[in-house]
Parts: sequence; C-alpha cells; structure tokens
Amino acid sequence: MADLTQSTPLEPGEHELVVSIVSADQEVWSGLAKQLIAKTTIGEIGILAGHEPVLATLAEGQVRVTLASGEVVTAQADDGFLSVDHNRVTVVARAAALV
Repeated sequence: MADLTQSTPLEPGEHELVVSIVSADQEVWSGLAKQLIAKTTIGEIGILAGHEPVLATLAEGQVRVTLASGEVVTAQADDGFLSVDHNRVTVVARAAALV
C-alpha cells in the first residue's frame, strides 16, 4: 500500500495513473498504476493513461488495478462512482475493501 503519510502528492509518469480507492470511512488503496478496470452500471470500463475525463456510476463488483510491475490489486467496491481526470482516477464507494 502506498505511504499515506507522504507530504507530496503522487505524480504519474507518461503512461501511469494516480489511483485512489476510498470507502465512506477510509482510504482503501492509493498508488501509481498502468490500468484500472471497474464495473459500472452499464458494463466494465477500462482506464489507461490519457483517458478522457469521465464520471461513471459504479455497480457492485471488483475494481482491478494493474501496477507497472504487472501485479494486480483487487478491491470489492459496492455502489458509488468513478472519476477520471488528468490521469487521476478516484473510486468512491459506499463500501470498499481489498480482496
């Protein structure tokens, strides 16, 4: 898990995203990633660096974050939304936890 005590915000590289997954009461995971896949109310959405800004309603399901190393971090996220803007992805869910 990323060090949440850092005083400087994460800055994405050319092909990276800054991802933050939060629930109503805590930050579940944050860090740099190369891809995020989430389940929305109209189907799955995949986000890569350079993605156009978007705001989507989450459906109950998993959010899969692929790191530059190829490791996949998976979180269960129930209800909420996904926001993408300038290579920053924020997932806000009523309930979220790493699986």
